[in-house]
Amino acid sequence: METGVLRVLRTTAASWWRHRELRRTGQTALSRQLERETVLRDLGYLRQAALLPNAHVICGEGGTFLHLGWTTVSTFAPIERFPLAALAVARGTPFIDIRPVTDVIAFANLPRVARDRSVDPDLSGAGRCVSLTTYIDTVERLGARIVNDPRPRQSI
Repeated sequence: METGVLRVLRTTAASWWRHRELRRTGQTALSRQLERETVLRDLGYLRQAALLPNAHVICGEGGTFLHLGWTTVSTFAPIERFPLAALAVARGTPFIDIRPVTDVIAFANLPRVARDRSVDPDLSGAGRCVSLTTYIDTVERLGARIVNDPRPRQSI
């Protein structure tokens, strides 16, 4: 793992209010143990983001979500204040910025991204599951910004 990634994860873990409070009260061993566990958990999330075909990060007015198949890691903060999601995007995970989307009704009616490779060809509407590339095609038409686009490049 890259030194810069570990440095960010360690700094983030050490800055968490509970870990700071444990250090302040003299429980440094417990604080170090919890910080180590947090870094290892976050490294696992980064590995999943790199390996899972439908892993992606979405940022909207409601916060930032790192979707990892059956696991979702989220915060109410924008991606600029969510180092784990920012690292995942920096390492190549697709990022869908839906903050520019103004048609909330159309967005609410979008299908979900399939948690694995399975899609629901028969269902329609918001309960339907589609591939990540199909989802990106749809949300991009609504005005979303895409970073690390996983769709194959079309040559003209």
